[in-house]
Amino acid sequence: MKTKRKTAAKAKAKAKAKPARRKIKPATKPKRVAKTKPKVAPKVVIDTAKWLGFVNEHGVVLASARGPVPNLAEAVAGEPIVGSWWAHPKGNSIFAVLSAIDDSDEVRCFKLIDRKVTFVHRRLWPALVRLAQDGVLPADRVAALRQEHTPGGQHRNVVTPFPDWVDRGTSRVADALTAAEALAQLGVLWVS
Repeated sequence: MKTKRKTAAKAKAKAKAKPARRKIKPATKPKRVAKTKPKVAPKVVIDTAKWLGFVNEHGVVLASARGPVPNLAEAVAGEPIVGSWWAHPKGNSIFAVLSAIDDSDEVRCFKLIDRKVTFVHRRLWPALVRLAQDGVLPADRVAALRQEHTPGGQHRNVVTPFPDWVDRGTSRVADALTAAEALAQLGVLWVS
C-alpha cells in the first residue's frame, strides 16, 4: 500500500506543480538576401567641347603614353599618372574623355608617335597626308584607328589604311602644302 500512496502522492504533487514551459522558438522568417546589382561605374558627365578644344589647341596629343606632346589622360587627371590610368581615381572620366575624342569627327586616331595611340585634330590632317605622300611618314603610322563597340559589349579597333580615310578637302589642302610647311605645322620633334 505504501507504494500506491507514494505513487498517488507523486502524481498529485506533479499535477499541482506548474507545468514546465518549453521554450518555443518563434517562427522565423527566412533571412532576406539583399539583391546585389552588378557594380556599374557611375555615369560620368564630361565637357566634350573642352577636351576637343584641348586637342585643337595642341593639334597632336597622345592618348595616355608619355612623349614629346601632351598626354590627354594626364590632362584629364590633372596630374602625372603613375601606372595604369585605369587605376587612377579619375579613371572613369579619363575613359569617357578618350571615348568622346575617339568618336569625334574633328579628330582622328593614329599610332603616330612611337606607335602609341595619338589623336590629331582635323586642321593638321593635310600636313600628315603631305608627309605620308612624300614618304616622310610611313603609311602604317597614318592609318586611321577607330574603336567600334561590338554587340557583345566589347571594343575592337578598326583600321582604315592610308590614304583610304583621306577626304577630298583634306587632299586638296595637302596638295597645296610643301613637305617643309607640313613639318613646320606638325613640328619635327617627334617625326622619327
